[in-house]
Amino acid sequence: MLGLLSLLLVITYLDRVCISVAGPRMQEALHIGPAGWGWVTGIFTLSYAAFEIPSGALGDRIGARRVLTRIVLWWSAFTSLTGLVTGYYPLLLTRFLFGMGEAGAYPNASVVVARWFPIQERGRAFGITLMAAQLGGAFAPLLVVPIQIQYGWRASFYLFGILGVVWSGVWYRWFRDSPAQKTGVTQAELAETRGAIAKAHQTLPWGAALRSGNFWTTMAVAFCYVYPFTSSNRGSTLIW
Repeated sequence: MLGLLSLLLVITYLDRVCISVAGPRMQEALHIGPAGWGWVTGIFTLSYAAFEIPSGALGDRIGARRVLTRIVLWWSAFTSLTGLVTGYYPLLLTRFLFGMGEAGAYPNASVVVARWFPIQERGRAFGITLMAAQLGGAFAPLLVVPIQIQYGWRASFYLFGILGVVWSGVWYRWFRDSPAQKTGVTQAELAETRGAIAKAHQTLPWGAALRSGNFWTTMAVAFCYVYPFTSSNRGSTLIW
């Protein structure tokens, strides 16, 4: 379970690094200036943010098996379509739909951890998956750069689109939304996760959350982390 989730988050960063590395060649081939390229990268983030909460809530309602399969198939399709675009506006539309489809990957990974891991193991599980995501971002250029040098920027998008489709097939075939649905899970393991599953379905009390100092402090920390992190991802276009 942890291995598949970690691989999922690695793949998300392969796709993001792919366009960062390809950026200069895409701008040259499609005649896109700096301001236009800012919209190409920014529109993905806008749609990703808009659909993050709805996609996460959908995983709570119908389960992460179907939602994560849909998410990865969707973003794999638009990863490949990125390699087919021939103009600026089709690229904008592709990136907007890409962000819409990829939104919810992290919330649904959280759904999986909540339903499959006892409370005392969740911190370690989250830590491993988030570490895998950062390692994926660090090592992705070692894969992306040689592919783009040898076969061109379009080929890298096709390849990573296929990788996502393979992951989706393995995930849908192997994963189940709760340990009780999975063959081979022992009664002791079911007893260990039963309390966590019950708590995973609770609704967030928004009124109490918005009045909580801890909530706003956490939001501020997240903002300060994500803002420079996202900016550095975009800046990698200039580096490469």
